[in-house]
Amino acid sequence: MKRREFITLLGGAAVAWPLAARAQQPDRVRRIGVLMSNAEGSAEGQARVAALVKGLEQLGWSDGRNVRIDYRWTGDAERLRRNVAELISLSPDVILVSGRTAAVAAVQQATRTVPIVFTIILDPVGAGLVESLARPSGNATGFTVSEYGFGAKWLELLKEIAPGVKQVAVIREAGTTVGGGQLAAIQAVAPALGMELIPIGVRDAGEIERGVTVFARSPNGALIVTGSAQAADHRDLIVTLAARHKLPAVYYGRFFVTAGGLMSYGPDYLEQHWRAAGYVDRILKGEKPADLPVQAPTKYELVINLKTAKALGLDVPPTLLVRADEVIE
Repeated sequence: MKRREFITLLGGAAVAWPLAARAQQPDRVRRIGVLMSNAEGSAEGQARVAALVKGLEQLGWSDGRNVRIDYRWTGDAERLRRNVAELISLSPDVILVSGRTAAVAAVQQATRTVPIVFTIILDPVGAGLVESLARPSGNATGFTVSEYGFGAKWLELLKEIAPGVKQVAVIREAGTTVGGGQLAAIQAVAPALGMELIPIGVRDAGEIERGVTVFARSPNGALIVTGSAQAADHRDLIVTLAARHKLPAVYYGRFFVTAGGLMSYGPDYLEQHWRAAGYVDRILKGEKPADLPVQAPTKYELVINLKTAKALGLDVPPTLLVRADEVIE
């Protein structure tokens, strides 16, 4: 399904939810806190909010009528702490946290009683957010991004779009379960594809720029950008470096490709926020996060930027184009 088709689906997909879930809501106005990981006003952030709101509306919840939604947008550590404190002070019935493990952890540190629904979290068990995927046990549940083995697909896609690639720099968050797990999954398939991997950290802009610049001195190179909050924060820098050094790159999220990146493959983040509305609805109706299993993605999307491919001198194979969910020209 193309992304635009999914957005259309949001406008008319009420049938996707059981009829019982759309029963008449209580008269009392409920309160939902929303903590977003994107920059306020960003197109991606607004699209995720729109998917959540549409899902809530399809379940009978209307902002300003029977529910009030309070938004905060994460930033540095101090702003995150302040935003979490503000949301807690509003006495929400549930808080949705989008996209950052640190943000979910910050909310859990602030309250063990307010229910939390998270989205786009890679390893909630390893991060200590839930005890298990099947039985979260605490006050948080939600939606994972994918399992670690998913990283092998990025390497396969690079080989397909740029067969001459011999070395791949893997931009990942060093020293974490998530960063190590994603790198290990890629390492497991690299020998079979005849590729050598070079890890690059993402602690700050300087580390990224130095690592990519040194790596680019060798021929036949490419990039894989694995999922992390730091990579998202430095999206524009990474995309610029890939273009400057003529490096084919595959990213974990569509928003890199809309910023000029070559290709992405990963879960549909809009769908996750739309589905998250179902968990918010169930919690507002009395269910507990501890009893709601953490769910894996159900939809993945391949996005290709043909303009970037042309700038890199790459001919995208027709077999790859036909599989793409979206092609940016």
